[in-house]
Amino acid sequence: MAKPSAVSFVVSFVIVGMMLGLLLGLHDKNDEFLENKDVPGRPHALAAELAQLETDYQNLLAEAQDLEKKLEQIEKGKWKAYEALQDELEKVKFAAGLMPVSGKGVEVIMQNMPEGELDDHLGFDSSLFSIKYEDILKVVNELYAAGAVAISINDQRLIVTSEIRNAGRFIIVNSRRITPPYVIKAVGDPERLESGLKIKGGLVEALREWGIEIIVEPKEEVIVPAYDGGIEIRYAKPVKKEGDA
Repeated sequence: MAKPSAVSFVVSFVIVGMMLGLLLGLHDKNDEFLENKDVPGRPHALAAELAQLETDYQNLLAEAQDLEKKLEQIEKGKWKAYEALQDELEKVKFAAGLMPVSGKGVEVIMQNMPEGELDDHLGFDSSLFSIKYEDILKVVNELYAAGAVAISINDQRLIVTSEIRNAGRFIIVNSRRITPPYVIKAVGDPERLESGLKIKGGLVEALREWGIEIIVEPKEEVIVPAYDGGIEIRYAKPVKKEGDA
């Protein structure tokens, strides 16, 4: 249950004050009547004053009801403003990658060539054909170019400040080490996302030629988690408009 607002207390205080004033007025009139009960014509005057007081009382009640209606409208306006702010906050959090999202999309699984396969068949060191951060970055860029609205790599949500890089023999995403198989999930139009990767002579063919196993699967539902790392803004700051304090 919502707590009464400051306006509610003011309205209640005003109404109680008006009622108390009416009671005191009636009490004074009653005392005056007792002092002058033998004066001819006084009952008629008191009846008229009582009728006037009754009229004033009804008017005060009407004003109190009007104030209550206005207060209700103010409260409704506050809730509408609050809901609007909540909607804007949800949009900002979605755009910033700070909330999990789901929808149709694709799942891309990238795996290194099995140990020894290239050595046995082609005479090459299989480590030369292992997945590099550039390979993952190319897949991510193709997905974004095809209209992906949210992407994660091994459940690491990508945002504007995310980094994908090598650290020795490992790949780092959002300052966290990930290992194969690399599972890239993207929310967007499944057909566009798949065709963007599997177009003839495109990225998937090129990666497979280099011995990288890559599978692209359209999905009816893909869940991309929220970004859970820290956000540090070192250099940028909002530009103040003229007249802002």
